[in-house]
Amino acid sequence: MLVRASLFGILLTLFLTGCGTSSHRNNYQAAIWPDMNSVVPPGPTFPIGAPIESNLPAPVKPVVPPPPKSFPRTTITETWVPLERWSKATDAAVLSQRATGPVPTFALQSTNGTFVLHTGSLLAQWEGLEVRLGFAPQLIDGHPYVHSLDLSKTIQPLLQGNPPLGPGSSPVIVIDPGHGGENPGTRCVLDNRLEKEFTLDWAQRLQAMLMANNYRVFLTRSNDTDLALSNRVAFAAQHKADLFLSLHFNSAAPNEVEAGLETYCLTPAGMPSNLTRGFPDEIHQTFPNNAFDTQNLLLALQVHRALLEINGHRDRGIRRARFPGVLRGQQCAAILVEGGYLSNPQEARRIEDSGYRQKLAEAVAKALMFRPGPGAGMIASAASAAEHGHPTPPTANVQPAPTSQPDKPQAPTETLPKTETSSAPVSQAQSP
Repeated sequence: MLVRASLFGILLTLFLTGCGTSSHRNNYQAAIWPDMNSVVPPGPTFPIGAPIESNLPAPVKPVVPPPPKSFPRTTITETWVPLERWSKATDAAVLSQRATGPVPTFALQSTNGTFVLHTGSLLAQWEGLEVRLGFAPQLIDGHPYVHSLDLSKTIQPLLQGNPPLGPGSSPVIVIDPGHGGENPGTRCVLDNRLEKEFTLDWAQRLQAMLMANNYRVFLTRSNDTDLALSNRVAFAAQHKADLFLSLHFNSAAPNEVEAGLETYCLTPAGMPSNLTRGFPDEIHQTFPNNAFDTQNLLLALQVHRALLEINGHRDRGIRRARFPGVLRGQQCAAILVEGGYLSNPQEARRIEDSGYRQKLAEAVAKALMFRPGPGAGMIASAASAAEHGHPTPPTANVQPAPTSQPDKPQAPTETLPKTETSSAPVSQAQSP
């Protein structure tokens, strides 16, 4: 009997102990989501993945077969690309050496033209026009290498030629007469006449010619109005522009020697600008207009080439820069033209002549309206035009502009209301 009582006591103790443990587990539950006052013990933390920096040699990459010989679909994966291998792999152009000596010179020749580059130099030529690269080509083991950005953003688009253009009506063109109002621009060395006067006259003449050929053309200003750069960009977006041209004249005062034509487009991301004018050059920053890097270059090339026929081939090159605020936010192909130096007496005398400004307008109109063949003609993106609902223009019925017009033609214009004043810092207001 005693043994049985002892055994019963042991079993009772074990049962009560087990219930206590079970009760303890049931009371220690995970916090319920709706209970916002509950405190949840912190869980373990893990480091966020990041690039691993190491002095160990990079792993050997597997050999990748060369891409198919389809030039428009070529993908560049290297930082420095051997031109000889690239030209053979793509059938894009024939590589040849033009000169040896202290500055070895090479040429890439395609059906659209010839691109000439010089090792160790940012200066290159496309069909005789001055073009600046972002990185100087290198000579490695006797073979020319170019930076992948220069290849994809400059050399390849030029060798390839114009993007395809489809039938349809004219694109929307926005012309921006530089400066205006309290922002007069530079002054003429001859008699202190203002840049804003000449840019407006040039723009009005160009608009009249394009509209006479059934193009849809708008001016950001049609009078002596001071427009903020942001308003000029907004005006182009409001009118769903396919092309944007900002017209200016240059100055190097007190230097009276500098002369010639400069045409600017936005610098591609990752590439240093050709000119900064003291402004920051954030090479990895991407702006909306960088989506049109190829169209920008081809538009600049065509307009630049046409204007050189008028100014006596005083060529200061097609340049890429980030400081022109009027270009960075554009949602279409956009360029800025410096049509000559008002600080140079000879060039200033020509700019002051209304007949010369008429010729400048005719040259730009010709560049925008004519498409005689591969590598020439009006530059516009078919994709951009389709996106905005504006098909690209026909090639027929292009009428030459009259050789004589009133000093200030009064073509129909539409100007953005002055909703924003130019209260920006001086450096921003003075940058185009």
